[in-house]
Amino acid sequence: MLTGADTTVIHASKIAARAAEAAMGYFRNLLDVELKADESPVTQADRGVELRVRDYLKTHFPDDGILGEEFGPTDLTVDHVWSIDPIDGTRSFLSGHPLFGFLLARLCRGIPDIGLIGMPALNETVIGVRGGQTTLNGTRIHASSQTVLDQAILYINEAEKIYARHPQVFDQLVAAGQTRRFGYDCYPHALVAMGHADAVVDEDLQPYDYLPLVPVIEAAGGVITDWNGNALTMESGTSGIVTAATPALHSELLELVGV
Repeated sequence: MLTGADTTVIHASKIAARAAEAAMGYFRNLLDVELKADESPVTQADRGVELRVRDYLKTHFPDDGILGEEFGPTDLTVDHVWSIDPIDGTRSFLSGHPLFGFLLARLCRGIPDIGLIGMPALNETVIGVRGGQTTLNGTRIHASSQTVLDQAILYINEAEKIYARHPQVFDQLVAAGQTRRFGYDCYPHALVAMGHADAVVDEDLQPYDYLPLVPVIEAAGGVITDWNGNALTMESGTSGIVTAATPALHSELLELVGV
């Protein structure tokens, strides 16, 4: 017999499939680009994907609230709220780079209990359930057992922002780990859940960017917090985050990014 969480995961998977279909209909095609107030780009693809997701949620979860990147919040006071980032990595999307994502979370009384990272161009869907497991296309996945930063594969996301705002932290990060990669957006976090990477340090994220990551990482055995070690919630606001495969590795990174 399916539980409520099982049913919601099935719906989340269907939403991801619809979002991927919509996104790929726009990918590598000519798009009109507008700049938001923060100079980040937005296209008809971002809006089209979010509208398709909102239509599904209104049909199947009419009493739930919605926090979407492109069309804002709808009734965030209810027990269940969905968070949507229709295209995580619009700059990647616009440049034809396949590592843009789709992010979805369902919060129960402010706590993310289901998180999804969809990678439309890679045909990968990662889903995490709080207190349950994380899967990649239906197969369970686990974070690595790496506990030592000097031996870790570390992703530094939004490196230019970290360099501009926290130059000392940046200097320490580029000297940390056994292997370092600069990255963007959600996929490095998915790689931690898959066990391919060991940690990610990220900067300047909005709730719809990080809320879906929380169940994905935690149900895979990893740890994810803000730079001060606090749990990530809707109230975390714009945040830098640390994702790590193990508590020991996470602790080392918190010491390194302490600001």
